[in-house]
Amino acid sequence: MSMFSTGILVLTAPLHTLPLRIAPVLSSASQLVERTLYVHLHPGLNLGSGTQPRPVFIPPVVELSTLITRLYSNAANVCGHLDVRVLLTNVGTHLAPSSENTIPNCPFPTPLHLSHSPEVVLTDFPLQDPGQSHQVSQCLQKYTGYCYVCSPKLHSVLLHPQLPILEGKEEAIMEFEEKVHLEPLETYSDVVVGGTFDRLHGAHKTLLNISSLLANRRFLIGLCDQAMLKKKALKDLIEPYSLRVQRLREFLQDTKPSLLVEIVPLDDPFGVSVVDPLLQCIVVSEETRKGGEAVNKKRIENGLSALVLHEIQLLKDAHHTETEEEKISSSSLRSRLLGTLLAPPKDTSHLPPLPYVIGLTGGSGSGKSSIARQLEDLGAIRIDCDKLGHEVYQPGTTAYHRVVEEFGSDILNEDKTINRRALGTKVFGNQERLKALTNIVWPEIALLVKNIICQARDKGKQVCVVDAAVLLEAGWTDMVHEVWVTIIPEEEAVLRITERDGVTTEDALRRLQSQWSNAKQIEHANVVLSTLWEPEVTRKQVLKAWNLLQRRIQTSPEGQ
Repeated sequence: MSMFSTGILVLTAPLHTLPLRIAPVLSSASQLVERTLYVHLHPGLNLGSGTQPRPVFIPPVVELSTLITRLYSNAANVCGHLDVRVLLTNVGTHLAPSSENTIPNCPFPTPLHLSHSPEVVLTDFPLQDPGQSHQVSQCLQKYTGYCYVCSPKLHSVLLHPQLPILEGKEEAIMEFEEKVHLEPLETYSDVVVGGTFDRLHGAHKTLLNISSLLANRRFLIGLCDQAMLKKKALKDLIEPYSLRVQRLREFLQDTKPSLLVEIVPLDDPFGVSVVDPLLQCIVVSEETRKGGEAVNKKRIENGLSALVLHEIQLLKDAHHTETEEEKISSSSLRSRLLGTLLAPPKDTSHLPPLPYVIGLTGGSGSGKSSIARQLEDLGAIRIDCDKLGHEVYQPGTTAYHRVVEEFGSDILNEDKTINRRALGTKVFGNQERLKALTNIVWPEIALLVKNIICQARDKGKQVCVVDAAVLLEAGWTDMVHEVWVTIIPEEEAVLRITERDGVTTEDALRRLQSQWSNAKQIEHANVVLSTLWEPEVTRKQVLKAWNLLQRRIQTSPEGQ
């Protein structure tokens, strides 16, 4: 069967039996859906009775909270490529008002719009008779149409026949069903959480879903802004604040549109949680419980009542490496982005397809040259622009004569070579004079780079790496197929520069501040690398980047 971009999974098994069934169901669903999978819960839904079922309100219970955690944990393990969203659109504690135009106890007066219109509806409903298949499929489509606006050509798939046997657990499930008692979940008018919410993952979604489940009226989110991001790992790869807000709103609009959602910048560990008198509950994890307790201490100092601390479980990351956290975390996800293609290459049809040219840049101390040497060891032709920069100053060159003419003969040594230190004093702190110098030198370096690329092409070389600290400032991106940027935190760069060059901390900072920031360079990057950790970690990044590059070259029309 063909793949669908977006699907909606209607789970019909009793709530307390789903935790044992959810992994194989998600695994089957992931064979059909490739982008977004919505999960709609209707425990006990009977699609084979011959009567068209309609959606009803499901009461919030503790088991629902447990299921949400289990569902996102399983999703991270078996279908991490999918954007899974558990819908709480039919969860409520009261009946819908009855009128001529509404159906009692129906949570959907009209079908809801989701951010991505479902193209296929899937279900775990078990067929008692194979002859029911067509009838059940039709019931499923109509039921889903009562709830959500779907694609006009909505397909339906019954997953149950494809599910693997649960290894003898069915009997245990049946025994458990007879004993279970669903425990009501205490809910609150106004609920608050805080976090970075970078690249929404399963742990974020668990927190958001459970918080939404607890909130009856308003959900307040303190979203970490600049001051709260300074100590985050690979902070320059954190999504912009506005994008994180947009993704939070879209997720919450899908999952519980009835909530009043407020998202405010979080510039300190407390934010509005210590001054808002309407808040009743704060959702924390074992890791952030102390932060919640600190919030309550501040609230009491401010004459406000303490918040109920609702603690949720951290999700384990089954795919974490030795250098990553055991829990699912944004920092681990950011580290996995290193070496991958973050943005597709721009149009380079004006360039010959081979050799494929990588422009490698990064701030002082970022380890750019060590990465360039590793790429050279893997087979790339390395073009060292720092070395070429020295060549263009040699007596007799075009740049030599123009520099002497522009800046005077007093910059020359006795042997008529250019004294780079004397030249530096003439341009230091003077942007106009510095631009006059770079306008002379940079085009000459670019000509040398192009000559080396042509030589590499004549020799049949596949890849060139232009190792250039000023690649972006000089506008040399038109010479390369992709831009790769190396980054490290500013404090680490300062340490490296002071140790390597014997300069003061202040001088190192001035040098870094005269260059493009990590964030600005990343805006132009196709691939980002970091030498922050042990050399072996960097080697793995470079090898990953190289192998992915080879695939891109081989599969692109130009590289064939």
